[in-house]
Amino acid sequence: MLTKYTKLLIISTLLFSALASPAFSQTQFAGWVGTFQNYKLSPRTGFYFDAQWRSTDQVRQMHALLLRPGLNLYFTPTFIGTVGYAYIPQQRISGGVEGYLPEHRVWEQLLYTHPVKLHHHEVAKLTHRLRLEQRYLPRHHPENGQLVRDGHRNAHRLRYFARGIAPLAPTGGSFDKGWFAALQNEIFLNLGDASAVNGKVFDQNRAYVAAGYRMCKQFDVELGYMNQYINGAGSSSTNNHIVQLATYVRL
Repeated sequence: MLTKYTKLLIISTLLFSALASPAFSQTQFAGWVGTFQNYKLSPRTGFYFDAQWRSTDQVRQMHALLLRPGLNLYFTPTFIGTVGYAYIPQQRISGGVEGYLPEHRVWEQLLYTHPVKLHHHEVAKLTHRLRLEQRYLPRHHPENGQLVRDGHRNAHRLRYFARGIAPLAPTGGSFDKGWFAALQNEIFLNLGDASAVNGKVFDQNRAYVAAGYRMCKQFDVELGYMNQYINGAGSSSTNNHIVQLATYVRL
């Protein structure tokens, strides 16, 4: 039987996928490639790192490169706090001129993972993540055919993420190798003055479903589909259909 947590994750994912329909103003198709890594340095501390390459519409070129290191603090084996920094060069357009300028972020998060029982006594894992971001967005203007940075604007954001992983074959209680299904949803909310972004509290939602293979206890690879609904300024919005290839490392 599915637990109430798993049911809630499924319902929220389907709900946001239904809301983010092609009826909205703009639809795009993109590809993301990422790696998500955790390295335990001691019983209480560890290093986190993720890197992501994201394409523009129709996978024509790079839209953004995200590099995000952090320091983990293990309160318990299943409850982890992290503080970190992110460097994100991203494609920007001003006055018909395109270029790449970086966003800088400082971020803090809490992550909690717990088991949920499936049928036949199999166990899945459900992860909850709450993340705060302090964003430094570049101001820019076109000059001599190039984008020139002229300061930054501040924005703050709260993100809540829930991700469930369930093995697709009996494991005997310990899932160390084999195929699995992943389902997740993440909602983004702007905090305080949102004039530097869309001027609204609701920023975006990402609903995601994937199939993956656990090669060993320390390494997963997965391929999935993400529906990203971005709430733009005014009445504008974007519905991104994304294919994502990702690896997960736990050492």
